[in-house]
Amino acid sequence: MSKIEIYTKGYCPYCHRAKALLQQKGVDFIEYPIDQQPELRDVMINRANGGHTVPQIFIEDAHIGGCDDLIALNNQDKLDPLLA
Repeated sequence: MSKIEIYTKGYCPYCHRAKALLQQKGVDFIEYPIDQQPELRDVMINRANGGHTVPQIFIEDAHIGGCDDLIALNNQDKLDPLLA
């Protein structure tokens, strides 16, 4: 199973939607709540090549993007192979 990481904030509806999709797929992920651990915000921005909004999603250290990007991959049937 792939290593999945997601940077989130508790009040973010896009974060909740992205996490729900990953949970629906039955995959485990590591969540970094940057509202509770603000020191991780700079790490996220660096890893996401300047991306500063949440969520920021990584699969096997590859930057996927945000919620819309994750959903687009799913709609194109390209997400499941990345998660395997």
